[in-house]
Order: sequence, then structure tokens, then C-alpha cells
Amino acid sequence: MRHVRVSDLDSWMGPADVKRPLGRELGTEGLALNYYELAPGESFAFGYHRHADQEEVFYVLSGAVAFETSASADRESASSGANDREPSAEEPSETGREEVVVSAGEAVRFEPGEWQQGWNRGDERCVALALGAPSDTGETTILRECADCGEATPQRIEATDDRDALVTLCEDCGAETGRFD
Repeated sequence: MRHVRVSDLDSWMGPADVKRPLGRELGTEGLALNYYELAPGESFAFGYHRHADQEEVFYVLSGAVAFETSASADRESASSGANDREPSAEEPSETGREEVVVSAGEAVRFEPGEWQQGWNRGDERCVALALGAPSDTGETTILRECADCGEATPQRIEATDDRDALVTLCEDCGAETGRFD
């Protein structure tokens, strides 16, 4: 048995104010488990994304999280065999997106290949647990708006040279699209 106190764990750098790797500290092998605190306007993720092989469940402990995801028709087509192929970098159309609000005491699940990004759109801090299986996120496609390209493009994440921040970079043109301390 392993036991950890969430407040004793270091927070990881990223788009959320607080991200603590509970699964890593507990030694989970088939499950990723992360504790998040999102200040108003913050997100769990570096961009609108999907994992090829990992399902994710978010359980909101306090506050509310607005998840941007594919509309139901996109999910139905994805479940009818689209997950049998490698994910492409194509982004669902803006009109094919919906927002689902998950409040304290509620949970939401995203299947492998399903587009999503969770935001704290409220005025209060929110706290949530994120569970992913398998524990390795595997191939992840991230999309963010690139001002230089004029559209949402595939992204990669890199540490800055001095390792004091993470940046998202457009895979098409190399422009920096986000900086996370």
C-alpha cells in the first residue's frame, strides 16, 4: 500500500495553476491519476486534443468545468469504426463542437480518439481529479490557434532552454502559440 498527501506533492508546470501527479506518487501502473486546481480562465490541457489510445475520466470536486468537445454526431461517427485508424490532425469544425458543463459531484468520460478540452470558465477556483487508462497517454494530437498560420494547427510541447516554462509550437510553421510557467 502507498499513501500520499496531495498537498505534499510538487505541482507540475503547465496550463493549470496546480497539477499534482497522484498516480506517479502512488505507483499506479495502468492508471494515470492527477489532481488539478484551475484558477478562473485556466485549462487542464495545452489545447484542444485527443489521445489515440487513452480514455479519460474527470471528476469535479468543487466548482465547475466547461468541456469543449465534439458534437454528438461526431462522437457517433467516431464510435462506428473511426477509432480503428490512426488519428489525423484534422480538427472537427467549429459548428461540430459543443460545451458540456460538469459541476461538483459530477464526472465525465472521454473515449480514446474523442476531442476535448476542459476550462474553468467561472469566477471561482475549481478542483478536479483526472483519471486516464492506460497510464501512458500515447499518441496525442493537440490543436491550438496559430496566428502566423491563421487557423488551428497541430502543436508540440517543449521546455524552454532555461527549463522555466513549457511552450506550445505550431508543427506547420514553428511559431510559439502558448507559454506556460
